[in-house]
Amino acid sequence: MLKTLSFILLSFFPVFLFDTQAVMENPDSIPTRPALEHMFLQPADSSEFPPLHLLQTALAGYELLVEEKSINRPEVITIIDFSLQSDRERLWVIDLHQGKVLYHCLVSHGRNSGEIMAENFSNTPGSNASSPGFYVTGETYIGRHGLSLTLDGLETGINDKARARAIVIHGADYVSDDFIRAHGRLGRSQGCPAVPVELSDDIIKTIKGGSCLFIYAPIPDYKSNSQIIRKIQSITKT
Repeated sequence: MLKTLSFILLSFFPVFLFDTQAVMENPDSIPTRPALEHMFLQPADSSEFPPLHLLQTALAGYELLVEEKSINRPEVITIIDFSLQSDRERLWVIDLHQGKVLYHCLVSHGRNSGEIMAENFSNTPGSNASSPGFYVTGETYIGRHGLSLTLDGLETGINDKARARAIVIHGADYVSDDFIRAHGRLGRSQGCPAVPVELSDDIIKTIKGGSCLFIYAPIPDYKSNSQIIRKIQSITKT
């Protein structure tokens, strides 16, 4: 898997090498797995992709989950960056076989996570807050928001109650530029990562059925409590 991922990145991303020490000094940066630990890769046109530290963390967790067989659709990954304001496009769906961004769009956070910024997170039913961490996508169904996609949180105590909380990906009319212009921020959900209505069906059909989703939250509690992050750190230290 390490060789495969390295080949994907080198073959399809036009890349250049970064100074290793500079990247490691970023407190949010998670080292890549051993085969890539001295090679930090970034698309030459980085504006289309997530920030380097976020991409690095997401792919490190993705590799681990593929090896553990927790995900069974390794060709695509979805990344959400809740360090960005809600009026920014902070969701990416990346095709890892072709090395390109398929979708880059707005995405909501929970109403009790904050106003324009997602600052508070919860795994508690009824909290109406978002939960960070690694997920695997599940099955689709037709609900009150139309086509929707179930999510299973893979992190105990952090997001493992996602299915019980009915945290799903769905389209919402409050996830739009029109809503931002009218209210100064994106609309908020009950904890679901809702996406624009015009993109929701295509995004859901692209990532359904066992692909990796990583929701990044810039809070110390996540990194210190995440078993997946600890596994990554343990592997890179060996």
